[in-house]
Amino acid sequence: MQTNAQAIDAFIARKTRIDAILSRLQALSDDHFHTDPDILHWGHVGNLEHIETQLQQIADFAFKEGEYAD
Repeated sequence: MQTNAQAIDAFIARKTRIDAILSRLQALSDDHFHTDPDILHWGHVGNLEHIETQLQQIADFAFKEGEYAD
């Protein structure tokens, strides 16, 4: 049987992984997603749109907004 202490450990482990992902994404954004403005094209825009859509879905879920609103 799983205990509350195990749930807390699992929660902290997942939060730690989320924090690491967010940190990496922030660093990538700070570097303009490794995109050289001299070679930027619509494919880069599409890639960024995909990232934005996924992050918006996560934010909507976390904040109970959009399709997740009560």
